[in-house]
Amino acid sequence: MNKLDPELDQRAQPPLLSVVGPTGVGKSALALSLAASYRGEIVNADSRQVYIGMDIGTSKPSLPDRQQVPHHLFDFVDPGTRFNLQWFLALARTKIWEIHQRGNLPIVVGGTGQYMHALIEGWETPNVPPQPAYRERLYELEERNGAGFLFQWLANTDPVTAKRLSPKNIRRIIRALEIAHFARTPSSTLRKQQPPPYRILVLGINTKSRTELYQLIDTRVDGMLDSGWLGEIKHLLELGHTKTNSALATMGYRELSDYLDGSLTLEEATTLVKFAHHRLARQQLTWFKPSDPQIHWLISGENLVVNASDLVQSHFDLTEFRDY
Repeated sequence: MNKLDPELDQRAQPPLLSVVGPTGVGKSALALSLAASYRGEIVNADSRQVYIGMDIGTSKPSLPDRQQVPHHLFDFVDPGTRFNLQWFLALARTKIWEIHQRGNLPIVVGGTGQYMHALIEGWETPNVPPQPAYRERLYELEERNGAGFLFQWLANTDPVTAKRLSPKNIRRIIRALEIAHFARTPSSTLRKQQPPPYRILVLGINTKSRTELYQLIDTRVDGMLDSGWLGEIKHLLELGHTKTNSALATMGYRELSDYLDGSLTLEEATTLVKFAHHRLARQQLTWFKPSDPQIHWLISGENLVVNASDLVQSHFDLTEFRDY
């Protein structure tokens, strides 16, 4: 529904295709196929594929794939820089507008649930820049008072935000406290939401069973190691990045860095990497729920491209775009 005219037929709005689902199910491959068929341009919604030099461990689309159809928001942030939701929303909305101006179909793909939900639901994030000194004080308070101290503080001051967060997600807890402190109001009262100005189709990909999903993930991790993931991490470490900064703290990079410094054997690190990816998949399915009526769920490998194409053609009037 258009935010300026609630009575405007949604079909008059420009289209936005979103591809979601847990890690390892083939989101990027499906997005590439659909983009090639429908003059699409792919917009990244993965919070780690933005980083330069982190290609293998984030399963970034290959260079030939990126040359086949336009890809946006990949490979442009230094691994030592923290990328965030506010930055993503500003860039993604700009790219979507530019793609529409070219008469093409924007296809947003990625597994970062917060980013995708914020874009699809029209979130407006609080304009409070990072405050490093204040964050450091909060980390010190958590260390001094024990795990869970900051979460309890947030629950007492902003229960609405606390309810949305895991007690273990210390980074997002600190961000919520930071916003509340500098904006002088709970972050839940600052978050605004307006229906986005798009006609949206959300395609979800999943497997038949959790066991099949884990097998796909494990095979993928083995393939990433065979493709030179350890060499990629060594290069990043040689450039001066560490496993404590925002990018190399990413799952997989962190555990394999522990192997490279002798803290773990390769077998131990690989097992931890696989378990971390299993855990990520479970977390992603809390964002992208199978019961969500907005998501059209498809099974990986079962006529996936054909079924997805049928949904795209039935949902969008592609004749309104040039050269489709």
